[in-house]
Amino acid sequence: MKNKLIELIKKGENEKVEFKPSLSQINEIINSISAFSNKNGGKIVIGVSSKGKILGVQIGEDTIERLTNKIRDNTEPKVYPSISVNEINKKKIIIIEIEEAINKPVLAFGRAFKRVGKSTLKMSKDEYEKIVLEKKNLYFDLLQCKNASIDDIDWNFVKKFFIPRYEEITKSKIVSSPKQLLEALNCIKNNKPTNAGILLFGKNRIKYEVRL
Repeated sequence: MKNKLIELIKKGENEKVEFKPSLSQINEIINSISAFSNKNGGKIVIGVSSKGKILGVQIGEDTIERLTNKIRDNTEPKVYPSISVNEINKKKIIIIEIEEAINKPVLAFGRAFKRVGKSTLKMSKDEYEKIVLEKKNLYFDLLQCKNASIDDIDWNFVKKFFIPRYEEITKSKIVSSPKQLLEALNCIKNNKPTNAGILLFGKNRIKYEVRL
């Protein structure tokens, strides 16, 4: 782990790695946690200068607990990153590892941030609204279509038109049943069609008020 950390520091900051000299920059650290959560995840190394010089940090009995609480209390949805302490040349370094969030956007102090290169930037209003809209649309698509049943799926279309086209595009043979395929595509859930299922394969989507 020590050798990997040294190698990580030598490579410098990038889209997935950020250095912070001390915990006094806690607000900036939390902003970067938002940014990493909203992108592809990343690591924040505390106790290292922006140029890669190892400075170390003072760590008391409750330092990590207070850091964890500060992150949790100022992010929404709450973020619980992996936090570890390592030592290089008798200097302690804190590593915060952030996973890409499933539920985006993640806010820090009520604002959303993004990662661009090695910089953490505030997300624009348009960018924020786009993510929120995409999330709403995704949730809507995955919801079961009210009052619909699998009999409302146009199975003739699925078998004669969709599956051959799907096989042509993916260049693979479908060995599962049509129903199993639609389940894998989130078009059927718990034996009922989702909104996406009715929208794509329904005999009459107007009947269920499912529109593009």
